[in-house]
Amino acid sequence: MSVLKEINPNVKNIKQLASVVLAREASQISEELREGVRKPYEEVIDVSSGDPHRAGVKPLSFVRQVLAACAYPQLIDSARLPVDVRQRAQKLLGECVGGSVGSYTSSEGSPQIVRRISEFITRRDGGIPSSPENIYISPGSEWSFMSTLRLLVNSEGSPRTGVLTPVPCQSTTNMTITLLGAVVVPYHLNEERGWALQVEELHRALESAKGACNPVALYVINPGYPSGHVQSRKSMQEVIRFVSEKRLFLLADEVYQDCVYGEKSEFLSYRRVLSEMGPPFSDTVELASFHSASQGFLGECGLRCGYVELVNLDPGVMEYIYKVFSIDSSAPVLGQIALDLMMNPPQPGDPSYPLYKEETENIRSTLVQNVKRAVEVVNSLPGFCCQPVEGGAFLFPRLYFPPKAIQKAKEAGVQPDTFYCARLLEQAGVLISPGCENGQKEGTHHIRFCIMTSEKTMEELLRRLTCFHSQFMKDFS
Repeated sequence: MSVLKEINPNVKNIKQLASVVLAREASQISEELREGVRKPYEEVIDVSSGDPHRAGVKPLSFVRQVLAACAYPQLIDSARLPVDVRQRAQKLLGECVGGSVGSYTSSEGSPQIVRRISEFITRRDGGIPSSPENIYISPGSEWSFMSTLRLLVNSEGSPRTGVLTPVPCQSTTNMTITLLGAVVVPYHLNEERGWALQVEELHRALESAKGACNPVALYVINPGYPSGHVQSRKSMQEVIRFVSEKRLFLLADEVYQDCVYGEKSEFLSYRRVLSEMGPPFSDTVELASFHSASQGFLGECGLRCGYVELVNLDPGVMEYIYKVFSIDSSAPVLGQIALDLMMNPPQPGDPSYPLYKEETENIRSTLVQNVKRAVEVVNSLPGFCCQPVEGGAFLFPRLYFPPKAIQKAKEAGVQPDTFYCARLLEQAGVLISPGCENGQKEGTHHIRFCIMTSEKTMEELLRRLTCFHSQFMKDFS
């Protein structure tokens, strides 16, 4: 008899993601294509996740050159690399124990890189000082999120701990909350108003939790995932007043802060807005802000590195933070280096600056063009409605399915948007994700796909989607 017969009930409560099943089917289709099986397409376009490199975005040369030299120090003596690349690699290796990226760093991260992150945050927030003592580097922002939640969730308490989370949001957030034995308290973003966060809805969500759980935290994503909404200063101030009044811990996911392209949109960190509001908010509201090397123009998802900055936590609580973050020996060192390069890119006058500027501007201009084209094409298709996208890396359009399609999905035992995505993959070779994974208002249906890809790939994706959708609507009208 298996020793695992008594599975943790929190694990049992985690549902299988439809995207995992679709990804397996996509792998099978790709294998069939390699074996010569004839299909209406030559390859699968995978835009199901926020992985820019998987979607065809090329890594930044400066980042990869420094990483290469750090991993293979003999390259530091090679004239094939720009002099500033070699100097940066030499400096970073000098900060590694034993001069090797194969060595551990401190549990909270390389002290020098942590210090430079605090300097970056200070610059980003208009000079508001950031303390290295409040920053912890981790194996990705999701790891930071889970570790911070561990301090907030009372697994033995009754009622259980609750966390207010947006609808829609990434599926892994709700899975993490469930795994820790807490309760997800959903609040809906207003789709008709461009996925705006409205404080009235926060009050409704908090009221709905009475008797079911004890809410201790509010989780916000800015820029929105997958909604693409960018919060205004006024909206953020309302949120801060709300958490202050209700004595909630504020968890701010800000990993897409570099990806803002709405004409009237601007990224402001919650830390900055909180500080500029002044007392009593600036010195009482407890905040954790997350950032990562995975998202944005760097897109180094596979290197697994991010950080959390903690604001206004009691010194006694910070001792427990250190204990929780010390469970792992350290975040991947190459990931920490990538994080450092994201905070401190080449500057004007550096040999690597012209190419770095060209590559990043190309990514930005491509992203802006992709957003414009994707929204334009999707909104031209019958049954689709997509709100303006101001930031982030996704489109999250709404789909109005014919009753016949909804009935067919019901017979298949899946959600209508999952049914749609499965047929799109099979018939057109496009892998996207169903909106039911991210949460959506009851009776609505969405799809999600990454827009951070090449223009050529985006045009082919939109061509396939248009052809498929037209036929789908004919088949089920």
